[in-house]
Amino acid sequence: MDEPRDDPVVEHDSTITYTPGTAAGAAAAAGRVAGSFRYALVVERGPRAGLTYVLGAGETTAGRAEENDIYLGDVTVSRHHARFIVDDEGLSLDDLGSTNGTYVNMERRDHARLGPGDEVIVGKFHLIVVQGDG
Repeated sequence: MDEPRDDPVVEHDSTITYTPGTAAGAAAAAGRVAGSFRYALVVERGPRAGLTYVLGAGETTAGRAEENDIYLGDVTVSRHHARFIVDDEGLSLDDLGSTNGTYVNMERRDHARLGPGDEVIVGKFHLIVVQGDG
């Protein structure tokens, strides 16, 4: 006979609800960094703070599923959360029907054009858009 377990039972890979707070440092973020790329996302706050994701031309997906281009491993992030698109017009963002939504400058958005200094919140990740030299 099996002994009873004291471990809590947790649903495998579930998404929890998270409402973002204010980001005090967003206004002070630099809008440009040296490098031969057009756009990048810098993790300002949250897990992986300080990490930079360079966005190549075309689509870049972000989410909790490992097959995403930008893996954001936290239960506040949906498996397929958002898509960033770099094209001739610049940088844009599409929310992919995420549970907690995607916020741009503290406003929930399904689609947005992004520029240097904009803050994108995906779950607990606060990402700042920066522009490179490319």
